[in-house]
Amino acid sequence: MASGTQELELFVRDSLLHGATRAEINKAMLDAGWTPDQANSAMGAFADVSFAVPVPKPRPYLSAKEAFIYLVLFTTLYLSAYHFGRLLFQFIDRAFPDPADGASSFGDNGMRWSAASLIIAFPVFLYMSRLVGNALAKDPVKRLSPIRRWLTYLTLFIAAGFLIGDMTALVYELLGGELTVRFLLKVAVVGAIAGTVFGYYLHDLRREEAE
Repeated sequence: MASGTQELELFVRDSLLHGATRAEINKAMLDAGWTPDQANSAMGAFADVSFAVPVPKPRPYLSAKEAFIYLVLFTTLYLSAYHFGRLLFQFIDRAFPDPADGASSFGDNGMRWSAASLIIAFPVFLYMSRLVGNALAKDPVKRLSPIRRWLTYLTLFIAAGFLIGDMTALVYELLGGELTVRFLLKVAVVGAIAGTVFGYYLHDLRREEAE
């Protein structure tokens, strides 16, 4: 696939050198059987500027520093989301105790651990988000960072999995006629957290593609 992409970019470069328009080149690639995404990618490798020869666009690259920043960013996001949900579950268990359990799902130690994790992880997530935001504003090409896109899509996948599981559990309990306030509140917590994460990063990807 890599060699095919390189050959397509060479074709675009040679076509531009011979005076073909971008529309003509794009049509030729589509007529030859290349997909629109492949054609757009090859065409997007060259800037639409007036010059004697085709001018290549800057390409994204992956550095160890960039990988470290994004890994910390998304790890603290996962920790914050998990422990925030766990903390809310604890409050729900205490507000609406289940006599069948005999005890809350988490003890005081679990509540303290979630609170401590949230106090540390969430500020780090906010700081890393600001750091990444400033870097992207200065250099928009970094939006095409491979690790950023992979981790973003991984986050969307995880959030979508939680949303599907959450709705499945809701329908299961609904069909069994065993809905309780406690259960509904927990479903709402999972849905709100997973939905917020999914919606934010999906909007970010769509905005990036539009730009």
